[in-house]
Amino acid sequence: MRQVVLLVPVLLFFSSCLSRKETDYFQLKGDSAATSLTIPAGYEPPVQPNDLLEIRVTSINPDAASFFNPGTETAGAATNEGTQYLVDNNGNIEIPLVGVLNVAGQTTTVIRDTLRSKLEKYLQSPTVNVYFKTYKITVLGEVKIPGVYYINNEKANLPEVLGLAGDMTIYGDREHVLIIREADGKKNFGYIDLTTREVFTSPYYFLRPNDIVYIAAGKGRLASSDTFYRIAPLLISFLTLLTLIAVRIDVAK
Repeated sequence: MRQVVLLVPVLLFFSSCLSRKETDYFQLKGDSAATSLTIPAGYEPPVQPNDLLEIRVTSINPDAASFFNPGTETAGAATNEGTQYLVDNNGNIEIPLVGVLNVAGQTTTVIRDTLRSKLEKYLQSPTVNVYFKTYKITVLGEVKIPGVYYINNEKANLPEVLGLAGDMTIYGDREHVLIIREADGKKNFGYIDLTTREVFTSPYYFLRPNDIVYIAAGKGRLASSDTFYRIAPLLISFLTLLTLIAVRIDVAK
């Protein structure tokens, strides 16, 4: 009976073994001998209604600049954080003296340059920083820490986000990583093969706000589960038979 019990994990181990070709990232495959690849330019996401922006204004005169950073002082001490603005349903935000500014469809770079130009009449050599506070990516499936991740980098890429999620488990399907992306009112579905170096040239390499990354279970996970469900009933029946035999032997004694 002890030998049978020990045999089960051994069978599960060999049934779920994976080769390095299935688990290693960024391999050279086929006739490819690429030692360098041209990465597409990083994507700058446009601002949309209900986005939350953080804007920080500085200048040679800090006191004058503080007027454009309302709510960023704590107990009389200035902080390095900016003021947060929620983009309304019409795509507008309202800034002191500047007034209503339509930002929908614009990148943070364009908004920064526009604000700097408008603030030059009030400040000497103004500096403006604009950041997304709602740049989030959802990671699901075979990763160590699935969840929703808020990114401070507008050019976040897939390897970086997987790193935040603790990387894939050994069972993750690295050849068919699904990216679900919403654009123009539609859901688009794209796949990336992380076992090849061509991942760096994929349009899904750079992630966009609200992307969903899904890692399906690979055949290793499916094989181990299938083996367990096939062996478990046989093992239970066999152990039951041994128990009955042992009981009969005890009774006979």
